[in-house]
Amino acid sequence: MLHMLIAPVIVGLDHVIKKSREDNDTPYELLDGKIRIITYHNKGAFLGHGSKRPFLVTVLSVFLTVVMGLVFVFTLTMKGLKPLKFGLGLLLGGAFSNTYDRIKKGYVTDYLIFSKAPGFIKNIVFNISDFAIITGALISALS
Repeated sequence: MLHMLIAPVIVGLDHVIKKSREDNDTPYELLDGKIRIITYHNKGAFLGHGSKRPFLVTVLSVFLTVVMGLVFVFTLTMKGLKPLKFGLGLLLGGAFSNTYDRIKKGYVTDYLIFSKAPGFIKNIVFNISDFAIITGALISALS
C-alpha cells in the first residue's frame, strides 16, 4: 500500500518548495551553477504551450487529472501491478499539484533550471511535479 502515499508526498513536497519560492523569489545556484533555483510563473502547460489559453489548459489539466485518478483507483482493486501503481501514484501526485496551482493561482510555479544540460533542456524551467509526471508516465507505460 506504499503506492497510496506517493501522490500526497509529491503534492506536499512540491507545494512546500513552491510556497518558499513565492515567499522569497531570489534566484540562487547549486552545484557550481549546474542547477539554478528561480521563480517562474507558467500560465501554460509544458514549455508554456497554451499560455494564451489558460482556461483551456486548466480544463484539460482537470480532465486528465480526474482520468488518472480514476485509473489509479481502478488499479487499486487489482492484485499485483506494483510498478503500474507506483507509476500512477507519481503521475497523479504531479498532475494534482500542478492542476491545483492552475485552479488556485492561474499559473504553475516552476523553479528548477539545469543550466549545464545539453541543448534546449538548459532553457526549461521544471518543478518536482514535472519530474513525477515524466517518471510516472514512463514507469506506467513500461509496466
